Amino acid sequence: MKVISVNKKARFNYEILDTYEAGLSLTGSEIKSIRNNDVSINEAFVVIRKNEAFVINMHIANYKFTASYKPDPDRTRKLLLHKREIKKILQRIKLEKLTVVALRVYLKGNYAKLEIGLGKGKKLHDKREAIKKRDSERLRNR
Repeated sequence: MKVISVNKKARFNYEILDTYEAGLSLTGSEIKSIRNNDVSINEAFVVIRKNEAFVINMHIANYKFTASYKPDPDRTRKLLLHKREIKKILQRIKLEKLTVVALRVYLKGNYAKLEIGLGKGKKLHDKREAIKKRDSERLRNR
């Protein structure tokens, strides 16, 4: 498993309660760009419409050697999840007021996968505690 991109802000801004592995519906040039590490998920989030999951604001740069078809780099892409997983995510979103964010993109075999997480937004004091904990850990390891 080769990690391509990680959304560091997601774990800082959200308390991740549960994670899922989703496949991505991509074109040929997009998978080549992902293999070249030309992907950004810093502002990506997941929306569920008509029992289908989509990732929005995931930027995959155009592959520079493509001659003809160049898809929009910021287009909405479909996530490949089982129906029972989508229903479970949708149910938890409605009941617990959670958000679904993209955590990381990685290659598993020949396939690009997106790890998504159900997260609850952190308050300002929770973020401050995380910063204090990280700084104390850094000082302890010196």
